[in-house]
Amino acid sequence: MVPFRLLFPTAIALFSLLASLKPASALPPPEDLPEEVLRVEILTEARSPLNGEPLSAAEYAQLRARLAERGFPPEIAPNIRQLIFMLELRRLINTVSPIPLL
Repeated sequence: MVPFRLLFPTAIALFSLLASLKPASALPPPEDLPEEVLRVEILTEARSPLNGEPLSAAEYAQLRARLAERGFPPEIAPNIRQLIFMLELRRLINTVSPIPLL
């Protein structure tokens, strides 16, 4: 049996703790837009994938169509192509080898 002199301070501490708690709010703040609204929002401006400059929606659509017409990827300098190959080879060796290359 727990002595009364230990039970009373514990009850007071528990009561004061419960009194200081505020009800939790599970709802987001009202200024936060729901994802469903953001998903259907119509974009009226965009950025160019080539140089990052701002474009209107019509200019962006024209640029995307022009880029889609290309049947081949853009030319890459031979030294850059070799560097990409070496980095991919290094990644392959690092996945297979227990000792990582620096």
